[in-house]
Amino acid sequence: MSPEKMTRMANQIATFFESQPDADKAGSVAAHLKEFWEPRMLEKLAAHLKTGGEGLSPLALEASKRVTS
Repeated sequence: MSPEKMTRMANQIATFFESQPDADKAGSVAAHLKEFWEPRMLEKLAAHLKTGGEGLSPLALEASKRVTS
């Protein structure tokens, strides 16, 4: 999966949770990523973060940090 596609998918998930009433939106996004993304996708996400996480929305970026740390 390309970094662009992965970024787009993470941002779409973040956009959905942005509209939810959860207090910890980043936590909700992170939980979704952990539950539904396979380990290879999370590894690619971690690699993308190491290069700066270009293109990730602020919410997707925060959630991604929680998942990959």
